[in-house]
Amino acid sequence: MSTARKLWIGLAALVLLSPLGLIIPAWLGAGSAWGEWSAAELQKLLGYAPEGMRHLDGLWKAPLPDYGLPGQESEKLTGPSLAYIMSGLIGAVIVAALAYGLGRLLSRREADTDAT
Repeated sequence: MSTARKLWIGLAALVLLSPLGLIIPAWLGAGSAWGEWSAAELQKLLGYAPEGMRHLDGLWKAPLPDYGLPGQESEKLTGPSLAYIMSGLIGAVIVAALAYGLGRLLSRREADTDAT
Protein backbone atom coordinates (compact mmCIF):
# COMPACT_ATOMS: atom_id res chain seq x y z
CA MET A 1 0.00 0.00 0.00
CA SER A 2 1.41 3.41 -0.96
CA THR A 3 2.18 6.12 1.57
CA ALA A 4 -0.36 8.46 -0.03
CA ARG A 5 -3.10 5.84 0.30
CA LYS A 6 -2.24 5.31 3.98
CA LEU A 7 -2.43 9.08 4.54
CA TRP A 8 -5.87 9.28 2.85
CA ILE A 9 -7.14 6.39 4.99
CA GLY A 10 -5.81 8.11 8.14
CA LEU A 11 -7.46 11.39 7.16
CA ALA A 12 -10.78 9.63 6.53
CA ALA A 13 -10.56 7.91 9.93
CA LEU A 14 -9.94 11.23 11.68
CA VAL A 15 -12.93 12.82 9.93
CA LEU A 16 -15.16 9.92 10.95
CA LEU A 17 -13.94 10.15 14.56
CA SER A 18 -14.52 13.90 14.72
CA PRO A 19 -17.98 13.65 16.42
CA LEU A 20 -16.20 12.36 19.52
CA GLY A 21 -15.30 16.01 20.14
CA LEU A 22 -19.02 16.64 20.69
CA ILE A 23 -20.12 13.36 22.19
CA ILE A 24 -17.52 12.98 24.95
CA PRO A 25 -17.92 16.50 26.41
CA ALA A 26 -21.72 16.08 26.26
CA TRP A 27 -21.54 12.76 28.15
CA LEU A 28 -19.16 14.16 30.75
CA GLY A 29 -20.90 17.52 31.07
CA ALA A 30 -17.61 19.20 30.23
CA GLY A 31 -18.96 22.06 28.12
CA SER A 32 -16.61 22.99 25.30
CA ALA A 33 -13.99 20.71 23.83
CA TRP A 34 -10.59 21.03 25.46
CA GLY A 35 -8.70 24.08 24.23
CA GLU A 36 -11.64 25.68 22.43
CA TRP A 37 -12.53 28.15 25.14
CA SER A 38 -13.45 31.74 24.53
CA ALA A 39 -12.08 34.53 26.73
CA ALA A 40 -15.45 34.75 28.52
CA GLU A 41 -15.48 31.00 29.16
CA LEU A 42 -11.94 31.12 30.58
CA GLN A 43 -12.97 34.05 32.77
CA LYS A 44 -15.79 31.94 34.16
CA LEU A 45 -13.67 28.79 34.61
CA LEU A 46 -10.46 30.32 35.99
CA GLY A 47 -11.50 33.71 37.28
CA TYR A 48 -9.37 35.51 34.70
CA ALA A 49 -8.64 35.50 30.99
CA PRO A 50 -5.28 36.38 29.47
CA GLU A 51 -5.11 39.96 28.19
CA GLY A 52 -4.05 38.80 24.72
CA MET A 53 -7.12 36.57 24.43
CA ARG A 54 -9.44 39.35 25.51
CA HIS A 55 -7.76 41.76 23.10
CA LEU A 56 -8.03 39.38 20.12
CA ASP A 57 -11.45 37.98 21.03
CA GLY A 58 -13.77 38.41 18.08
CA LEU A 59 -10.96 39.08 15.58
CA TRP A 60 -11.65 35.87 13.67
CA LYS A 61 -15.14 34.87 12.60
CA ALA A 62 -15.26 31.17 11.74
CA PRO A 63 -16.93 30.22 8.46
CA LEU A 64 -18.82 27.47 10.33
CA PRO A 65 -19.23 28.78 13.90
CA ASP A 66 -19.35 26.08 16.57
CA TYR A 67 -18.86 23.52 13.76
CA GLY A 68 -22.52 23.97 12.84
CA LEU A 69 -24.27 24.63 9.59
CA PRO A 70 -26.15 27.92 9.14
CA GLY A 71 -29.75 27.72 10.37
CA GLN A 72 -29.24 24.51 12.31
CA GLU A 73 -30.78 24.75 15.76
CA SER A 74 -31.10 21.09 16.79
CA GLU A 75 -30.98 20.08 20.45
CA LYS A 76 -30.51 16.42 19.57
CA LEU A 77 -26.95 15.14 19.37
CA THR A 78 -27.52 13.72 15.88
CA GLY A 79 -27.87 17.11 14.16
CA PRO A 80 -24.74 18.66 15.66
CA SER A 81 -22.80 15.44 15.06
CA LEU A 82 -23.67 15.48 11.36
CA ALA A 83 -22.74 19.15 11.14
CA TYR A 84 -19.49 18.38 12.97
CA ILE A 85 -18.68 15.66 10.41
CA MET A 86 -19.54 18.03 7.54
CA SER A 87 -17.34 20.72 9.06
CA GLY A 88 -14.51 18.19 9.36
CA LEU A 89 -14.99 17.06 5.77
CA ILE A 90 -15.01 20.62 4.46
CA GLY A 91 -11.86 21.45 6.42
CA ALA A 92 -10.14 18.22 5.32
CA VAL A 93 -10.99 18.87 1.67
CA ILE A 94 -9.66 22.43 1.87
CA VAL A 95 -6.42 21.31 3.56
CA ALA A 96 -5.97 18.40 1.12
CA ALA A 97 -6.58 20.68 -1.88
CA LEU A 98 -4.08 23.24 -0.60
CA ALA A 99 -1.48 20.53 0.12
CA TYR A 100 -2.02 18.98 -3.32
CA GLY A 101 -1.75 22.35 -5.07
CA LEU A 102 1.37 23.30 -3.12
CA GLY A 103 2.92 19.91 -3.90
CA ARG A 104 2.20 20.34 -7.61
CA LEU A 105 3.61 23.85 -7.59
CA LEU A 106 6.79 22.81 -5.79
CA SER A 107 7.32 19.72 -7.96
CA ARG A 108 6.86 21.83 -11.11
CA ARG A 109 9.44 24.34 -9.86
CA GLU A 110 11.85 21.51 -9.06
CA ALA A 111 11.34 19.98 -12.52
CA ASP A 112 11.96 23.39 -14.15
CA THR A 113 15.15 23.83 -12.09
CA ASP A 114 16.40 20.34 -13.04
CA ALA A 115 15.72 21.03 -16.73
CA THR A 116 17.95 24.11 -16.79
